[in-house]
Amino acid sequence: MENFAATGSARSFLPSFLLLACGTLVAALLGAAHRLGLFYQLMHKVDKESVRHGGENVAAVLKAHGVRFLFTLVGGHISPLLVASEKLGIRVVDTRHEVTAVFAADAVARLTGTVGVAAVTAGPGLTNTVTAMKNAQIAQSPVLLLGGAAGTLLQNRGALQAIDQISLFRPICKFCASVRRVRDIVPTLRAAMAAAQSGTPGPVFVELPIDVLYPYFMVQKEMVPAKSPKGLIGRGVSWYLENHLANLFAGAWEPQPEGPLPLDIPQASPQQVQRCVEILSRARRPLMVLGSQALLPPTPPDRLRAAVETLGVPCFLGGMARGLLGRNHPLHIRQNRSSALKKADVVILAGVVCDFRLSYGRVLSHSSKIIIVNRNWEEMLLNSDIFWKPQEAVQGDVGSFVLKLVEGLQGQTWAPDWAEELQEADRQKEQTFREKAAMPVAQHLNPVQVLQLVEETLPDNSVLVVDGGDFVGTAAHLVQPRGPLRWLDPDPGDGFGRQRCRLDPDFSGAGALSGQQCGLWTGLHRLSQGSHGSGGPGLAAVTG
Repeated sequence: MENFAATGSARSFLPSFLLLACGTLVAALLGAAHRLGLFYQLMHKVDKESVRHGGENVAAVLKAHGVRFLFTLVGGHISPLLVASEKLGIRVVDTRHEVTAVFAADAVARLTGTVGVAAVTAGPGLTNTVTAMKNAQIAQSPVLLLGGAAGTLLQNRGALQAIDQISLFRPICKFCASVRRVRDIVPTLRAAMAAAQSGTPGPVFVELPIDVLYPYFMVQKEMVPAKSPKGLIGRGVSWYLENHLANLFAGAWEPQPEGPLPLDIPQASPQQVQRCVEILSRARRPLMVLGSQALLPPTPPDRLRAAVETLGVPCFLGGMARGLLGRNHPLHIRQNRSSALKKADVVILAGVVCDFRLSYGRVLSHSSKIIIVNRNWEEMLLNSDIFWKPQEAVQGDVGSFVLKLVEGLQGQTWAPDWAEELQEADRQKEQTFREKAAMPVAQHLNPVQVLQLVEETLPDNSVLVVDGGDFVGTAAHLVQPRGPLRWLDPDPGDGFGRQRCRLDPDFSGAGALSGQQCGLWTGLHRLSQGSHGSGGPGLAAVTG
């Protein structure tokens, strides 16, 4: 009886095992067919006669996103996208070093509120951009870097200038992707552009292997042997290469949406705004510090300025917010920031973080109620467990928050004696600077006097490109931008752009700028040419 039961069990197990084995084999075959693109090729054919190339898809997406400038140092890996961009009216600006191309794209991003774009060749071309990409990450600039790469089948096989580029840029960029098929160019670039501007803005990187950029006939010539190979292995390899080529170009020219994707920009909740309104309504000595994030889209600078004026709270301006209120505005306090922060009973840190610029939060008084708003949650709470504590921490867009704050306060005003006290401290500090400027020096120049002369002679349409540590720190006290988006500095990334480069021959004069300053200047120069012709804004460099 036991033998019969064992025999029956063995007989029932065998069909189940065979069924499982067959199912596993079928699943493996289907998975392999999917990876090889066989199913996709059944529905989407390859136009082998077309002379179009992937560079046209790249250019179409850039054009649809309003990109006007593409900064580069020309290389064979990326030539098709440069040619296609120029045909669509995108101005291709060739630089002398790849790091300058990315710094220039950074400048365009900061000044226009759109994504700045740079394209460089593979390997050393890309590694040369790391400094500028890191600076864009720290400065929260939406920059798109397009990088050439070895062909999809030649990566990790010792191809020319082939390195693991994705691993290099993943810690720096919000979004990294390597395009593997021509049809993937458009959706990948759209996703990258949206990622660069969503949340906390920052740099993104898209790798474009050479065989997704060049036309079919050129890739076929390099990839598939001219003569049919002999032998089973040779024919198998030939089939694999031909299938890879077909999958590379299948559906390449089918219409796809090219325009911008919706952006994910965090907003303060109505409850948070209301709590902040209540805190500020009870303040007697309110103070606001505005940073670069306040100038991010979607709030235009003129609307933000009007909101700050309506709010009527004395404010300090830093980063790209410098110049928001123009020159000599009564609400703009420029000197003695640490002292003012200690005296304020309510402090609004709008797009500002408690890093070294605010002594890691030590300049804030423990008796002050701190409202901080920032798109980035981690940055917003930096050092809050050590030197300071927020009363309200609001993750959201800074400009939109200020507009809602003004709406909630409905024209409330504060006693003028607080603003007058801060203005008087300003005047005393400026008198101290005038006395320092008048002091004779044994040799060289008095830097305070130099900066005062710059302030006195600076045209109203000037844009300042500044770098140089302590010298720029002094310039921030003495030189006033004449309007919003007219001050370009390294932001907290000061010290990253130390490569030296000669001035572009388009600029009159001689001398040398830091790598970052040269790049920012190049981007600004091209932007002013594109916007204003020969009558664009004046360019002034302040460097140590």
